[in-house]
Amino acid sequence: MDKATVLIVDDTPENIDILVGILSDDYKIKVAIDGPRALALVAKSRPDLILLDVMMPGMNGYEVCKLLKQDPLTSHIPVIFVTALSEVADETQGFALGAVDYITKPVSAAVVKARVKTHLALYDQKRLLEQQVKIRTQELEATRFEIIRRLGRAAEYKDNETGLHVVRMSHYARLLAIKLGLPDTFCDLIFNAAPMHDIGKIGTPDAVLKKPGKLNAEEWAIMQQHAVIGAEIIGEHDDPLLKMARRIALTHHEKWDGSGYPCGLAGENIPLEGRIVAVADVFDALTSQRPYKPAWTIEATMELFENEAGKHFDPKLVAEFKQILPQVIEIRDTHLEY
Repeated sequence: MDKATVLIVDDTPENIDILVGILSDDYKIKVAIDGPRALALVAKSRPDLILLDVMMPGMNGYEVCKLLKQDPLTSHIPVIFVTALSEVADETQGFALGAVDYITKPVSAAVVKARVKTHLALYDQKRLLEQQVKIRTQELEATRFEIIRRLGRAAEYKDNETGLHVVRMSHYARLLAIKLGLPDTFCDLIFNAAPMHDIGKIGTPDAVLKKPGKLNAEEWAIMQQHAVIGAEIIGEHDDPLLKMARRIALTHHEKWDGSGYPCGLAGENIPLEGRIVAVADVFDALTSQRPYKPAWTIEATMELFENEAGKHFDPKLVAEFKQILPQVIEIRDTHLEY
């Protein structure tokens, strides 16, 4: 294994020589004779541990430590102060700034070796635990997302469609969110929440859902309830993904002019994710072949979108969707149904 790197920061060459002599057999050593040079070295190549003198001209060790701890890229590096200052107040100040230990001068070789070894071991253990937590968190998120996708596909299969619909429209929704300049977190959430948009169809009677002909007024009222049922299936949660999934399930059939369902919301009273998914969902539904209809052409679909901008759809979203149409078509062609 590669040796750990220790940065020694001290304005006195004799002190540097002593510490180098103590540690050079076991570690890679870098040195800096003042605070600015130390910060420049750390910015270029982050060490595993820093031995930092306190009393230095210009920028003292406390100031260097404070700057290191303020930077997210360097805040994790353990800092041990090495100083002639031995008052309790001095040590308290150092620990308050984020230092992990204090070694007083003149230094003992045994103490220096023991402290450096201990804090490097703790640092390695911390990094290992953080990596394990990160991996486990990613695994749990991947599992959660997959469950949501599977539930979305369950609704699609009940509606005589393949799961590729939810794949395509989820990609369209994310593309549109990116085009709108929304934060990465929002774009990722809508991609993973959109597959749940029609989960409420699980609660729609087959006689209505699979009726080959036009629905009568009573049947249409039943069909419209799938938005409410979907919201009830997802439920109330603090989890951002499930909260968005619920809003999408409830509002993706609302229309910009207020003529949609189930709540008759209009304009920006419709959550943005609901408006985005409405565009993505309808586009894919129209351009896909189904047992009850042939696939519409892109041209015919976009003509309808133009006509429905300001009625069914948020007009701004229609304009932005037109801009990403080449990418949308590429996704559609990647996930074709056979």
